[in-house]
Amino acid sequence: MMGMQYHELVIVGGGAAGLFAAAMAVDKGIDVCILEKNPFCGKKIGITGKGRCNITNTKPWEEFSTHIHPSANFFKSAFRAMSNEDTIRYLNSIGLPTVVERGCRVYPESMCAKDVSMTLAAHIRNNGGTIINSCNVIECSTVENSNDNEQSPETPVAGFTISYEQAGRTCIMQGRYLLLATGGLSYPATGSTGDGYAFAQAFGHSVTQRFPSLTALVPEAYTSTFKISSNAIEVKNVEAGLEVNGSEVQREFGDLTFTDGGIEGPIGFKISRKAVENLINGQKMKVHLDLKPAVSLEALIARIERELEQAQGRMNLNQLLRKLLPGQLIEAFCKSNALNANVQIGSRKEISRLASLLKDWQFRIVDYVGYNRAVVTAGGVSTKEISQKTMESKLVPGLYIAGELLNLDADTGGYNLQIAFSTAALAVNHIAARNSE
Repeated sequence: MMGMQYHELVIVGGGAAGLFAAAMAVDKGIDVCILEKNPFCGKKIGITGKGRCNITNTKPWEEFSTHIHPSANFFKSAFRAMSNEDTIRYLNSIGLPTVVERGCRVYPESMCAKDVSMTLAAHIRNNGGTIINSCNVIECSTVENSNDNEQSPETPVAGFTISYEQAGRTCIMQGRYLLLATGGLSYPATGSTGDGYAFAQAFGHSVTQRFPSLTALVPEAYTSTFKISSNAIEVKNVEAGLEVNGSEVQREFGDLTFTDGGIEGPIGFKISRKAVENLINGQKMKVHLDLKPAVSLEALIARIERELEQAQGRMNLNQLLRKLLPGQLIEAFCKSNALNANVQIGSRKEISRLASLLKDWQFRIVDYVGYNRAVVTAGGVSTKEISQKTMESKLVPGLYIAGELLNLDADTGGYNLQIAFSTAALAVNHIAARNSE
């Protein structure tokens, strides 16, 4: 066993929240150390945004807050402490240029996700912070009888003891403050294996039901109907409605992708949180897909009639659908709706049915893709036990929790990374304020 190490702030987890917290800590003169299980920090950051990293977005709080779950109110103080605009300015100031793309989404100018974590890590190291990689934290606990009155002037104030393994050795570290920023359960290959929940529970915190969010929804007979291997099918500007037990509970407009896993893409992800939660609880789920939301049913019928009239009876269903849908979607559309693509249609009843199916293509949802492909974990450490004004535990003074470990998540579009950045910043601000007292 190695000798005792000490740092004023010890951060368990070198992901988005941990890196951002440490970067801000060195700016405020706080002696900080990150303990990260991977050989390098920010492994999950490196795969976000298809390798480009959608850092945040530029939407104002009034719109931003509508994408936060389950309670935007808890996140409000953190957002005020480090808003999306503040985040952009801060990252720019430490050497990461950014650009804004469609949908107000912010990316590193290089379009390389790894540059985000590398910039933060370099800033930490260059300003006196410590990062210890390839270490596995075993246990976190409070130090008995440690307060300012019982420490000599020469003895560092320690509130927590952290034991970890590295290269086959057990190491002990103490810190005045402890920030848990281990992430959730999503993408376990990046190191997110739920360790932080156990650490929080050891301190007496409760953890709410957790489930994958921003993940693929799997319709009934999906594999045999779509037969998608590596090439996904993307459909743009469509509308998806989520039905639970016969009642619509959510409707989203935008782009949707059929992948080998299931229904994904921006609006597929948006409805996935509510869908997965209800599936877990045994509810009956359907997705209603409007492939032509910009036109009414009557207008679509009229268009189909015009196409058939111009073809003068020389057009089968497959040829007709090629004028209405992406070609790679036609086979699945026909099979899912029991349509013969090789026959001609002409009767008013057939035309009306086809238009209705294009306006309301229904899928019974029977499953979802788990944490191995889910972007984020919904649920986590109960926010009732965390101060929304400081991110400090209400149960253990000096313990802070930030990022995905909390029962706080959001839609796709940079919102989840902003949660990580903002909650981390609020925690460090409070630690700095306590030190100045």
